[in-house]
Amino acid sequence: MYLNGFNAYWMMMMASDPSTRTKVSTTFQQASKAGMNVARAFAFTDGGYSPLQSSPGVYNENMFKGLDYVIAEAKKYGIYVRLCMVNNWKALGGKAQYVQWAKERGQQVGEEDDFFTNAVVKQYYKNHVKTVLTRINTITGVAYKDDPTIFAWELMNEPRSTTDLSGKQVQSWVEEMAAYLKSIDQNHLLDIGLEGFYGVSRNQDNPNGFIFGTDFISNNQVKHIDFATIHVYPESWLPNATQEGRSAFLFKWIQDHIQDTASMVKKPLVLGEFGRSLNLYTLQKRDGYFRKVYNTIYRSARSGGPLVGGLFWQLMAPGMESWGDGYQVVLEESPTTAAIIAHQSFLLSSLSH
Repeated sequence: MYLNGFNAYWMMMMASDPSTRTKVSTTFQQASKAGMNVARAFAFTDGGYSPLQSSPGVYNENMFKGLDYVIAEAKKYGIYVRLCMVNNWKALGGKAQYVQWAKERGQQVGEEDDFFTNAVVKQYYKNHVKTVLTRINTITGVAYKDDPTIFAWELMNEPRSTTDLSGKQVQSWVEEMAAYLKSIDQNHLLDIGLEGFYGVSRNQDNPNGFIFGTDFISNNQVKHIDFATIHVYPESWLPNATQEGRSAFLFKWIQDHIQDTASMVKKPLVLGEFGRSLNLYTLQKRDGYFRKVYNTIYRSARSGGPLVGGLFWQLMAPGMESWGDGYQVVLEESPTTAAIIAHQSFLLSSLSH
């Protein structure tokens, strides 16, 4: 199966409020019209404002019903969902919130990256995984772990460790959590949620040569991980580069990962996030960017390469301006973008047949 899809982290939150729930249906309806077949959404909001999990193991049933609705609507429109379990970043709680919870309960933790090593924090995360996987959808009556609408689980959005640049910390966390998740659910695929940064031995291939405590190769070689992911944001990763420099980096980044996935990881590869901010670029420039990225994906897929799809950041329904970050695509308002996306869906589905 080839993937042409989108990110919509906001779906559970919008669906948990009956007055904004239609935004979810509209988005799926329009995505389906453009032939998209997969949506990536967040199955977490930790602490803070209107959380799914207000404290370890304490869940807001209303928010969970929002996630039930997202899955049920996706099914209605023939779209698969990829659900992510926690954030690396502080937005919506993330690993910092988990560590804070442990601290409040007397654990000797200081760094956010204690998320990867502290036994109590790791147990909180496992409990969350188990709660989500064994949830019975109140609309469909199907347990999430048995629901064919769910395409894959994702361990974490963009894991990074600044305290252990060797990559060992994240590597052992991935091994432990992937095995744990698969012990509950063998029906679904699993990915890590990586941006694609290389380990110490290959840091020259990272943006600005930085090291992020992850290792694209060894992390994705973990037995229970089914496919690899990369994200790409040349503007924020290379703030001082020229436009040509960023463009060259983009294509090298994708090609390097296609080659490494084919030769070493030996699993499918998905471009999990990409986009162009309308705060920085015109609509025409964004359209051109989507075309180039989609061409790269299509060429790999057509030639039997490992890159099997892409999900842009991010799709929204009309009237969600306050949620926008510049990267949002509203299909109704950008018919040229909608046409490019639909064309990619058509090309990839013709390969599937």
